[in-house]
Amino acid sequence: MTDDDGNPVVLAVDDEERVTEAYSLWLPDEYTVLTAVDGREALSMMDSSVDVVLLDREMPNMRGDEALDRIREEGYDCRVAMVTGVEPDVDIIEMGFDTYLTKPVTGEDLREVVEDLLSRATFDSRSQRFFALVAKQSTLETERSHGELEESEEYQELTREVERLREELDETFAAMDEEGVQASYRDI
Repeated sequence: MTDDDGNPVVLAVDDEERVTEAYSLWLPDEYTVLTAVDGREALSMMDSSVDVVLLDREMPNMRGDEALDRIREEGYDCRVAMVTGVEPDVDIIEMGFDTYLTKPVTGEDLREVVEDLLSRATFDSRSQRFFALVAKQSTLETERSHGELEESEEYQELTREVERLREELDETFAAMDEEGVQASYRDI
């Protein structure tokens, strides 16, 4: 999944054109940045070359969460960052994104997120799920009060799932012998 020149492809989706223009300027030249002004346009641009989608939630014609659902339903193998002015609530737990950024964001924030998501693309599906859930947990812990989270059954379930996956991954790594670990590093 890259363009013809081997560059990772980032699709920036926001109804404010100046925002997608900023994203294009902030990302280094080694990325090919495509832009769309709403979810419908984004979906029309989706193909197997798209590596990362930067997706706003509040847009006309098709909201970002609707576009995200369609991206996942259609089986595109890309990482998605919600980059939005919408304060996160427990509704984000069920969304299929990989990370959540609340605007305003800086160029450095955006570059770090894209680099992180590109590195996650090399992980197995269980590890990708783990990191996506940890990102949701961290976002909620940053944006919501401890009391709100303690009262939320959805958040409690998220916490249990993060812990379950953490234990599974720990067991997997513990089971790898020294040769397996060295072979893994050679592959990386």
